[in-house]
Amino acid sequence: MTPTKFQVWLKLLWMFLKVNLLSPSGPASIGLLYDEAVGKVMTEEQFVEAVGLSNVLPGSEALKLAMFVGFAAGGIAGVFTALLGATLPPTVMMLVVAVILQQFQNEDWLQRFVMGMSPAVAALIFVVGWELLRVSGAKKLNRRALIIGILSACALWFDIPSPYVLLGAGILGVILYR
Repeated sequence: MTPTKFQVWLKLLWMFLKVNLLSPSGPASIGLLYDEAVGKVMTEEQFVEAVGLSNVLPGSEALKLAMFVGFAAGGIAGVFTALLGATLPPTVMMLVVAVILQQFQNEDWLQRFVMGMSPAVAALIFVVGWELLRVSGAKKLNRRALIIGILSACALWFDIPSPYVLLGAGILGVILYR
């Protein structure tokens, strides 16, 4: 039985509410969104394409990814439904956190807390990157993928903006994977 448009929209709303409640950070939520979307509302290839495009275009990656998934599953109304699910949890959380942080903004423990979180954020980004590499077209790590990865890491090290690095990696992929 094919789901109605309304059922698809509800599924999108619930999917993005759940992803943004369980994993409110952008890069870390990609893995959870992958589990929720692939095979249910889009293919793996569509998802990898969505992640790539959402990182190349300017603006919030999470919102662009929500728009892509929403459109793939439910058209224009799906875009708005996915955006509602993607923006509601972080907005409410940020309002609550801002009120709390206002009370503790000059405390030393808060600065140490943030310093302690930094390595965990780096680890999350690494794990998400590894998962994307694993499920992308470069199913096995070969020389071409390694070259693109090393050149991309070097470019990022020299503060080249990530959209340019991704665009360059895509162009290099066209050249190397002929």
